[in-house]
Amino acid sequence: MSESTTVRVSKNTLEILEHFKEALGAGSIDEVIQVLIKRHRKSILEKTIGLDRGGLTPFTEEDRGEDRG
Repeated sequence: MSESTTVRVSKNTLEILEHFKEALGAGSIDEVIQVLIKRHRKSILEKTIGLDRGGLTPFTEEDRGEDRG
């Protein structure tokens, strides 16, 4: 087990984290935070990498832009 520390949060934030803990079936608040961080990172990557998802078309000879006459 890694080192642990104390993080001060409001009671409202703790209640939200407890709700997530139950919803996710997590064993601890630490696990909840890790899951939320991973989901956030994945969301950022999907938004960044997938900007043109569905908008790209296959390359064609007409896309070359040069005169082959």
